[in-house]
Amino acid sequence: MLRKEEVIHVYFVPGMAADVSIFEFIRLPEDRFTMHMIPWKIPEKKETMEAYARRMSAAIKHPNSVLVGVSFGGIMVQEMSKYVPLKKVIIISSVKSKHELPARMRFLAKTKAYKLMPTGVVSKIDNWEKLAFGEFAKKRAAMYQKYLSVSDKTYLDWAIEQIVCWNQEQSMEGVVHIHGDKDIVFPIEHIEECITIENGTHVMIINRARWFNTYLPEIIDN
Repeated sequence: MLRKEEVIHVYFVPGMAADVSIFEFIRLPEDRFTMHMIPWKIPEKKETMEAYARRMSAAIKHPNSVLVGVSFGGIMVQEMSKYVPLKKVIIISSVKSKHELPARMRFLAKTKAYKLMPTGVVSKIDNWEKLAFGEFAKKRAAMYQKYLSVSDKTYLDWAIEQIVCWNQEQSMEGVVHIHGDKDIVFPIEHIEECITIENGTHVMIINRARWFNTYLPEIIDN
């Protein structure tokens, strides 16, 4: 058993608009790891990605910690890593540079069409199930309603812009990337050098939690 001072602190950042409850099924051995959740903050007016990442990184209280981010949270932990010394950065269902973004997102950035997205309408939907048809769609809508709890329009507008306009040219050295081969948000054909999960989707942190509980401890240690 590790001594108390050797326990690794692991900080988790959820996907865009998601609550930290997306990690509710993740279990790491308590004798080796302590889990911490970092929820989203509402951006300040015209706040840059750099300034926001610095604010988020203030939540990291332990040296040599591990940062784990999902989707937009994966982009954010890479930015946060520029301000704190870390043991490791792990991204899930995310991208390591602007070149891994799908063409449709690069198009949105080039044309600034992302500014036309109806985030004000989305932020007011209080029952996603009413919009769904079919049993599978209703289950997926219920899942979105449960986990996508950050509905503030200021946040949504800001987050969408940060994703599609992310200007990172090269992958950061040492980032561990875990990606599903059925991810439709960030298709795997654009992704380089990742640990691939067969039949993994963009929400695999929820529905493939058993895989992460089995392999994440080893990934962190190695």
